[in-house]
Amino acid sequence: MFYVLALLIFIAGIFVGGFIFSDSKPRSLLNVSAGTNCLAPNDLAGLLASVVVQKTPRLIPDIILETDKTLVFKHPRPKHKIHYMFVPKKDIKNIGELTDEDNEYIIDLLSSVVTVIEKLGIKKYRLWTNGPEKQDVTYLHFHLGGE
Repeated sequence: MFYVLALLIFIAGIFVGGFIFSDSKPRSLLNVSAGTNCLAPNDLAGLLASVVVQKTPRLIPDIILETDKTLVFKHPRPKHKIHYMFVPKKDIKNIGELTDEDNEYIIDLLSSVVTVIEKLGIKKYRLWTNGPEKQDVTYLHFHLGGE
């Protein structure tokens, strides 16, 4: 009986995992055959970010704007007086992997930047994203920092 229950739980886990990770791009954690470090913390963080952003965005604290394609929230560890994160609701690992199918997400994200700048009256700001070797989280995101 124990083995049957364990097998059922295992099969249920496969189906639940399939649903949770269905819209996520493979990371080195899942792509062991790629010969990369399968335990890279930024890849694991990107995988988790992908699931949270796409499946349960309400778990993210301090959301200041949400559209059907973008989430904007206060940076959890701000380095500036004003520091917001802009995240597309599509799993894109970095700006170097953008495709034509991603255009609508990037346009919406940049429109969200304009909305936040106008809404908060920010005059002195900088908008940036990091490349793959500089990302703490392997998931495309933009920072808006200012005074």
